[in-house]
Amino acid sequence: MRSVPPATAFDVRQFIDEQPVSRYQLMVAAMCSLIVFVDGFDAQAMGYVAPALTSAMQIPRSVLGPVISSGLVGMMIGAMICGPLADQFGRRPVLIGCALVFGIGSLLTATAQSVETLAGFRFLTGLGMGGAMPNAIALTSEYMPHRRRGTAVTTMICGFSLGAAVGGFVAAAIIPRFGWQAVFVVGGITPLLIAAAAFAWLPDSIRFLLVRGGADERARGYLTRIAPGASLPPTLSAGPDESRPQGAFAVGQLFAARRGMGTILIWVVYFMNLLNLYFLNSWLPTIISDANVPVATAIRLTALFQIGGIGGALVLGALLDRVFSFWILAACYLWAAVCVFFIGAASGSTLLLGLTIASAGLGIIGGQNACHALTAGFYPTTIRSTGVGWALGIGRIGSIVGPVLGGLLLARGTPIGRVFWAAAVPALIATLAAAGIASIITRGDPK
Repeated sequence: MRSVPPATAFDVRQFIDEQPVSRYQLMVAAMCSLIVFVDGFDAQAMGYVAPALTSAMQIPRSVLGPVISSGLVGMMIGAMICGPLADQFGRRPVLIGCALVFGIGSLLTATAQSVETLAGFRFLTGLGMGGAMPNAIALTSEYMPHRRRGTAVTTMICGFSLGAAVGGFVAAAIIPRFGWQAVFVVGGITPLLIAAAAFAWLPDSIRFLLVRGGADERARGYLTRIAPGASLPPTLSAGPDESRPQGAFAVGQLFAARRGMGTILIWVVYFMNLLNLYFLNSWLPTIISDANVPVATAIRLTALFQIGGIGGALVLGALLDRVFSFWILAACYLWAAVCVFFIGAASGSTLLLGLTIASAGLGIIGGQNACHALTAGFYPTTIRSTGVGWALGIGRIGSIVGPVLGGLLLARGTPIGRVFWAAAVPALIATLAAAGIASIITRGDPK
């Protein structure tokens, strides 16, 4: 019997795009969001336990700087390693493995008796946390129809911010009764339970299975869960523009097929925006309180940055469902630059501070979530996790640099207005980079 030509094979990407969103697809997105939720919990845990930990270990707070940095370095390396691994072995096993790693790392952190062991365990935890995010983004993106992909990915990523926020409430409730170690016990047991649930219920990417080959029956089973009763032909295809992977660590493929300039600009966007995000997360309460605002008020105002980010993610997700374009991201970062600039001018008014900080969160945090969705769409299946993972890895360098630059500006006694004027510059650079990516795509799809 003559084989069916690839061009006539059943395109599962088109099939998913044509179906209504099923409960099965929502389950996949929810499972990814749970993993990202506990990722956010563990990522912020050190900040919440710092006062109790330094008191219990009788160490100065400055000593915790390298400990926090070790977690960020682990997240950077984890994203860069686990993205390519997932493009070789699948999203599902790498996601489950990452949840196990940062669960075990968190439990080990609770046993630390010295700063050195604490830093080592936080590095291990960071490896798992960094590897989980790009694969959760890729898997959610690949299971959702194009018309809902923006909302699905940006909403799923909100799990990170929610996890970070819930971690604060959990820490406040359990540290006084059980000590700082209890936060890491909760942060370790929870991902282990989620990993067990993911092992039972989380599927792998249908398009990945078809591109890799040899797993058509598994792919067919997942498709029938999306559309029960659908008639599927013998030959399935991941899409006319998909091809077999080029190796376990196909980072070079990020620069092939006219993707090179787009990849570099995506890295610029991630670096600049995460630099800004971590600069503001780290120093906003201090800068605001230095402007004669009570500390409690400064903390509440800083919380508006996260709230604005969640709102921005939902709004931008809906916009991306209509127009899936980096032009929206460029406009978002321009908005962020303007808002950050005006935070410095609003230091005399609590109301204006609240408005400008929440609006900056909409642009910076919301824009970061939207960038994840757009970046996942920029790369084909064979290198999607690699593309998102390496972008996040480069961005993590910015997340380390941002707080350091902020500290240098404040140490030099830079006026508050100028600090925020300086913080607007990375947002402007991200604006230009996003506009550059949009122009490249307009001239011709790099995929």
